[in-house]
Amino acid sequence: MSTPPTDLLPLTVPWAAFAVVMPLAAGLVAVPLGARAAHLAVPGALAGLLLAVLAASQVLTQGPVYHEVGGWAAPLGIRLRLDGLSAAFLVVTAVVTGAVALFSRPVFGPSSGGETRTAFAFWPLLFFTWAGLNAVFVSADLFNLFVALELLTLTGAAMVALDGRAHNLAAALRYLLFALLGSLIYLLGVAFLYALHGTLDMQLLRSATVPGGVAVTAGALMTAGLMAKGALFPLHAWLPPAHAGAPAPASALLSALVVKASFYVIARLWFDVLPAAATVELTQLLGVLGAVAIVFGSLLALRQERLKLVVAYSTVAQLGYLFLMFPLAGAAGEPHPWTAAAWTGGIFHALAHAPAKAAMFLAAGLMMQAAGSDRLDGLVGIARDLPIAAFAFGLAAASLMGLPPSGGFTAKYLLLTSALDSGQWWWIAVMIAGSLLACAYLFRVLNRFLTGPEEQPALAPVARRHQFLALALAGSSIVLGLLSLVPYDLLQIGRVTAAVEALS
Repeated sequence: MSTPPTDLLPLTVPWAAFAVVMPLAAGLVAVPLGARAAHLAVPGALAGLLLAVLAASQVLTQGPVYHEVGGWAAPLGIRLRLDGLSAAFLVVTAVVTGAVALFSRPVFGPSSGGETRTAFAFWPLLFFTWAGLNAVFVSADLFNLFVALELLTLTGAAMVALDGRAHNLAAALRYLLFALLGSLIYLLGVAFLYALHGTLDMQLLRSATVPGGVAVTAGALMTAGLMAKGALFPLHAWLPPAHAGAPAPASALLSALVVKASFYVIARLWFDVLPAAATVELTQLLGVLGAVAIVFGSLLALRQERLKLVVAYSTVAQLGYLFLMFPLAGAAGEPHPWTAAAWTGGIFHALAHAPAKAAMFLAAGLMMQAAGSDRLDGLVGIARDLPIAAFAFGLAAASLMGLPPSGGFTAKYLLLTSALDSGQWWWIAVMIAGSLLACAYLFRVLNRFLTGPEEQPALAPVARRHQFLALALAGSSIVLGLLSLVPYDLLQIGRVTAAVEALS
């Protein structure tokens, strides 16, 4: 058995393991409860947030830590790793999922109409999705990552098909086919690495892997599979119909968090496991795909006449920004003065996008509930009746457009300065164009909300407390920008050597 890595400290309290076990146990308890599982929303949200905060506090005080499940060391055992990156994603996941759970209580609770199929299925799916996300963020083994990603695939497809309507079933099937194909390709790459090194532990692979054809091929296969799961252009076709057709709470989880799990694994793969195999050509290719996603997704969002489709295509565009960090952070693990800023900017964008996009989908769901449709023509002047939901949408839009002082601004500022310092001016042009296009399609929506005749059709009542949940999520994306030094410092804990050297 191998000895623990020297950069990790033994873990006295395994908060990483608890962060996975808690939602998994809640999901199992929710199965027999049916709609009454809505009563788990408040304690589940509080417990999940507390565990995530404790995990982040542990990293801040102790540095990167690990937990060997059952006491078995790698490569025989399962190792969980908790560093700044995983802790930051645990906290954001707890905030978003907790808010979605609270939002869903009246929608899928006993008061929603009794033991309906959707009320019975939603709560186990929500908690199992939460468990799968946390398992992705703390896993230190490529096969355990595969298992966690498969859990997300199954729960995500089930949530898309939750209401049983034909077009949502078709969208869920397309999602499932893309995701399963991605899983097979990812698993093939994992098999190559295992055949080459006899281990799938990420720390051991990093020390054992040398640049070569097999390592590059394995990494490319795994990346292609994860791109299909994460909906990066040109493998994005499943995302808009799936996310736009799902119930609003499910759409919020899928667009804010589930697609980020695949990006998280790709980032871990090329920065933590195979940095020496990350050639200039490969990183530039990922950047090009990200750039095309920004422009293509934004143009399609500009053409949509349904609010949820606008937000869904916006997700396609915003995911593209995440992949600009690969060419900007450098290749082959070489430290550059701009490496840390580029890496942090990409991760920061993923963190800031999550609450903003969840807020958008929740606000869109409330407007659809009030107006009976999410067609933009039917939402003219809706800000008069749902001012809090419209304001939440506007705050979230500010973050997606990259306006100060939002978290989206901080992320894009770091990416822009990295592109400027590295002399890669073409990425600056892409980011500016993407921000302008985001302004175009989001102001188009906001203009519909804020203008219209004085006489409006009667709208269904919407509880203000639900609007405040969307507002709280949108506000958290702004707070993330105002208090950016804390998450910035957290993200640097446990970073690869290249990024740490670039900070000094």
